[in-house]
Amino acid sequence: MVEDYHEMTRLIERLHRRFLDVLRTELTLLEITDINAVQALLLANIGDEEINVRELMSRGYYQGSNASYNLKKLVEMGYLIQEKSERDRRATMIRLSEKGLSLIKQLSEAEDKQANMLANSNPAPDLEVTRKALRQIERVWTDYIQYGV
Repeated sequence: MVEDYHEMTRLIERLHRRFLDVLRTELTLLEITDINAVQALLLANIGDEEINVRELMSRGYYQGSNASYNLKKLVEMGYLIQEKSERDRRATMIRLSEKGLSLIKQLSEAEDKQANMLANSNPAPDLEVTRKALRQIERVWTDYIQYGV
């Protein structure tokens, strides 16, 4: 079990890097050169929501200065719109611009294509089982972080 756990943690990290490589490839195919894969993933995680910057970070997607830098760049390049919240003037709200929405639509179509390629591979992995297992691992790690258990 311990060896499997060690291998799994390293595999998760490698898969994340590999997914960023896939995003880089998609950006190249779309001839988009003004943002990087991490920034594209950030846009995808925002999606069609209007979200508080603090909420984006509390979801665990990003950390402080890295997120701030990338959000600033995405606003400068026209992918994001950043405004003060009307309810709480101290809070900053962000949402995708038309340019950002267009990009995540294209990336979503590429993801659909990749999902179909995976489904047609032989043998096709059981993504439902994999997803459930990863959710369970996420819950265990979250509990450990929050409660030390």
